[in-house]
Amino acid sequence: MPKIIDLSQEIYEGMPVYKSLPQVKMSVHNTHEQWDGIKNPTTQTPAVHKLELGEHTGTHVDAINHMAKEYEGQSIDTMPLSMFYTEGICIDLSYKSFNELITTEDLKAALIKDGLKIKENDTVLIYTDHYRKAFNTENWDKGPGITTECARWLGMQKIAAFGVETMSPGVPSISNKEVHHICGELGFTHYENMINLHQLIGKDRFRFIGLPLKIKGGTGSPVRAVAIFE
Repeated sequence: MPKIIDLSQEIYEGMPVYKSLPQVKMSVHNTHEQWDGIKNPTTQTPAVHKLELGEHTGTHVDAINHMAKEYEGQSIDTMPLSMFYTEGICIDLSYKSFNELITTEDLKAALIKDGLKIKENDTVLIYTDHYRKAFNTENWDKGPGITTECARWLGMQKIAAFGVETMSPGVPSISNKEVHHICGELGFTHYENMINLHQLIGKDRFRFIGLPLKIKGGTGSPVRAVAIFE
């Protein structure tokens, strides 16, 4: 029996979102009592919710067209599904502090320590324990992030994607914008706002699935990311 580990945040009204991105709004659009024609019901049980949210809400993947304006046209619906169904590994960088940069040397040392290797088309998850340390606190937007040189090194390994627990792959105002540009340039992507990465530490390789919604022209999409151990 495969073991499936859920790597995705819940989506709910009032959840943290990045800077000026749309806030999540959720309301009951239809109830079962309405559908059953019940007048003045004493209960209201949801049959359909109405959701309003941005593409980059909760655990999500970025499309290439999100990385910079020159990648217009490379939307989420055009990206091959093989980018979101890969082998995966998880690297332990949980000693990193708020706003601290993660370098290529940090990744290489962690790979050696845990006996892991990056293969072509992998998804590389970076565990910093930031979700458990800071989610929904004043420090949530202060997560560690990779350097531009580290992003380029990951891209040169020809990975499909990497994933982080934080709201951004780089440190805002230091490396984040450039990390996005490098992903676009080298044709790989990243996942943000992941959870439960601590459950992958000390384990070997796993099947990673993070399929996006097929949003026409979309710049990204929420995903239900999972790690599967056979």
